Amino acid sequence: MKKIFIVFVGLCLLIQSRAIADEGMWLPSLIHKLNIGEMQKMGLELSADEIYSINNSSLKDAIVALDRGSCTGELISSEGLILTNHHCGFDEIQTHSSVDHDYLQDGFWAKTKEEELPNPGKTVSFLVRVENVTDQIVADLTDEMPFAERNASIQRKSFEIQKEATEDTHYDARVQSLLEGNRYYLFVYETFRDVRLVGAPPKSIGKFGGDTDNWMWPRHTGDFSLFRVYCGPDGKPASYSEDNIPFQPRHHLPISLKGYDKDDFAMVMGYPGSTNRYKSSFGIDYTMNETNEARINARAKKLEIMKRYMGSSQKARIQYASKHARSSNYYKYSIGQNKGLSALQVIEKKKNIEQEFATWANASEERKAKYGKALELIESAYENTQDESAYEYLVETMVRGPEIFYFSYGAKGLYEALKQDNQERVKTNAEQLKTELDDFFKDYNANTDAKVAAALMEVFNNNVTPPYQPRFFNEIKYKYKGDFDAYVQKMFDKTLFAHRAELEEFLNNPKLKTLEKDRAFQSALDIFDLMSVLGSKMRETKADLLTGRRLFVAGMMEMYNDKKFYPDANSTMRLTYGTVGDYIPRDGVHYSYFTTLKGYIEKEIPGDDEFDVPGKLKELYEAKDYGQYADADGTLHTCFTTNNDITGGNSGSPVINGNGELIGVAFDGNWEAMSGDIAFEPELQKCINVDIRFVLWTIDKFAGATNLIDEMTIVK
Repeated sequence: MKKIFIVFVGLCLLIQSRAIADEGMWLPSLIHKLNIGEMQKMGLELSADEIYSINNSSLKDAIVALDRGSCTGELISSEGLILTNHHCGFDEIQTHSSVDHDYLQDGFWAKTKEEELPNPGKTVSFLVRVENVTDQIVADLTDEMPFAERNASIQRKSFEIQKEATEDTHYDARVQSLLEGNRYYLFVYETFRDVRLVGAPPKSIGKFGGDTDNWMWPRHTGDFSLFRVYCGPDGKPASYSEDNIPFQPRHHLPISLKGYDKDDFAMVMGYPGSTNRYKSSFGIDYTMNETNEARINARAKKLEIMKRYMGSSQKARIQYASKHARSSNYYKYSIGQNKGLSALQVIEKKKNIEQEFATWANASEERKAKYGKALELIESAYENTQDESAYEYLVETMVRGPEIFYFSYGAKGLYEALKQDNQERVKTNAEQLKTELDDFFKDYNANTDAKVAAALMEVFNNNVTPPYQPRFFNEIKYKYKGDFDAYVQKMFDKTLFAHRAELEEFLNNPKLKTLEKDRAFQSALDIFDLMSVLGSKMRETKADLLTGRRLFVAGMMEMYNDKKFYPDANSTMRLTYGTVGDYIPRDGVHYSYFTTLKGYIEKEIPGDDEFDVPGKLKELYEAKDYGQYADADGTLHTCFTTNNDITGGNSGSPVINGNGELIGVAFDGNWEAMSGDIAFEPELQKCINVDIRFVLWTIDKFAGATNLIDEMTIVK
């Protein structure tokens, strides 16, 4: 009995019980069957139909995926006003910034709709409906079917379902696998392409605490930004045009100024990106020792070099602000995840689950025949991971590392056209490359990129054996005696792709011989050729891994057939529910569930890049000018914690009270539970949220953008 209890609760099975009701990323379309009763017992006053409905307006109609799931946003007015995180709008804020208009440093506020800034390429997607299509997908599948044949059948049927769902509409649709290929759902979306920047606080509020406070509690960060979605005069999606009008959503969230108390009900809706709660002990070991180690080793060097350049001038800081933020976030995440997985002994716990599963499967000849090879298939896929390890380091050090390789590889189409002497294709590819020059060189510094390239090549060389290295490493080894700095210096001297004027001149009259002699381009060809070879080798074991994982989860669902399983996150809309609350991270430490503006002031380090405090904010604090946004205790709350189950992609998600009102915006998780994407920790896992009253106070009192407050629905 004790063993079963450990497996059920302590070993992080993906099963909902009342003891850990806050765990789980649930499909909103299924809560009427799985969760609504429990949610209402915890304080929800809404019905399931008020949360998710196809025919009537519901909460789902106010929740959007930004850029198809990189972040979440919520509609907070009838005029298409979207609230999300500052770090979700960071790229756009940075893109619009310059030395003359430094919106990162000073903030940006559109006082009229005419002042709102367009963002080509940015999208907002609304979920139209969800449909279980499992029966249609698996109708032609058999247990004996080879993996490739099975996969081809699934893809063919998925395409047919998607096509039927979107025929004669402007919608787009995706059939997505859930529960490791044991369930399939159709998701239909309406995607808008005219999304304009409306407002953002200065970095000293929106990114207060910087890398130091990232993933930490207590927090005092006003992590929010505002956008507006526009549509054509007919109300349908349209590309940017001055004739477009603000979109009128089916539902927008009312905003509560009433605050919250400990143990109050809280739910989060959004688009969580990826979790791996079903990952095996073998997979977790690989994540810790290969994926995370490669990321940590490479990004530590890259971030150090970028930071030095950013400190050289205002222009440099603007150029590399977004790049540094993106790289830093999951660098620190990987460190924290390894620490959390070790501290919580997750591998050992997973092994116990696997042993319990094997015992159950082998206790019946029928189950043994169906599930007996599941763990064996998974284990065999991780027996030799040299290919995978080389791939991880290649991606981190040369694909995502220096920019020169990925950028120059973009000329491969032109290169092939020149080799074929296809002048029409040559012209088309050259013109396409010209359109990319502004975006690339605006935020590029060749000297910094060269330093990154040399440092990361050395990291790759120190961690990957010669048979898995790109061809040009032989030249570095023999001609340059292993001196990566010397090779990179020569490469940057002998490439077009680090110098805009030379590249533009070449694109006006492209020659094959020029690309054949370009060191950066030829090195990029070697890198991506190796990436392709390694990818092919990895696919040889992928079939066994995916088959084993599908059978393992199917067996677990049969083993615990009276329990509710939730699927891993995969950038589809999910709902999580829980409560506002504090936590005890370690002996002798008890964290409150909220912070106030006093703590923001206490953290001040004048002139510091992370902890500088704006003068106007200090003036408002000293005057205690909080207006209608003060809590009942007289303070201005800045952030608070709940035990909602979130991950990347949930950034910007609304935190909603039992009445369906907005009380905060989710923006982070806590350091003590960084293992959460793999193993949920109910005692420690926290969702860190910016208080909506701090958001409105910043817009109103700090920025004076009362025009935005006026269009919101405020509940006092």
